Amino acid sequence: MANITAVFGILLTLGIVFPGLLTAWWLLFPATVERARLRLDRTPWRCFWLGGIVTAVIAIPTVILLALPFGPAKFLGWIVIVAALAIASLGAAGLAAKMGERLTARSNGNLSPAGAFVRGALALELAAAFPILGWFLVIPLAIVTALGATVFSLLHWMPRSSPLPEGHYRPRSVAEREGSGVRLSA
Repeated sequence: MANITAVFGILLTLGIVFPGLLTAWWLLFPATVERARLRLDRTPWRCFWLGGIVTAVIAIPTVILLALPFGPAKFLGWIVIVAALAIASLGAAGLAAKMGERLTARSNGNLSPAGAFVRGALALELAAAFPILGWFLVIPLAIVTALGATVFSLLHWMPRSSPLPEGHYRPRSVAEREGSGVRLSA
């Protein structure tokens, strides 16, 4: 009975602190989280595939390290797992920001940015906590996609802006009109 209570207590504690972790990343690393949100907004499948590749690259040596009968190797394997999840949590903050942005749009803009972000983090957490679907579908997809978004964000690889529909005019910058090599806009 004590084991069940301990597991329940740990899960409850994790459920309470997860939105706090994502909010801390959002406040401490706003540019990184915003780049991850933009990546997830514009190219979610690329984030997923890059996250899958990075997960495979990380998983193979980690499994080998954990299988070795040498204590420091196992410890290093667990350090790699914690580091990968910490990096993926930055992308999860981007995912929560994206969900918060959609919640704001659905509420006619009546939410503050912080309120929308926390609600997005809570919605992500509740989706992950849903039995079977959340555990085996939402959590793995969110981790892999968030890892890919974080890698894109940390490397500053931003998606190309979407092309304008035909007939729309986009003014060029002064540098583009004068033909100089200086690029003013990112």
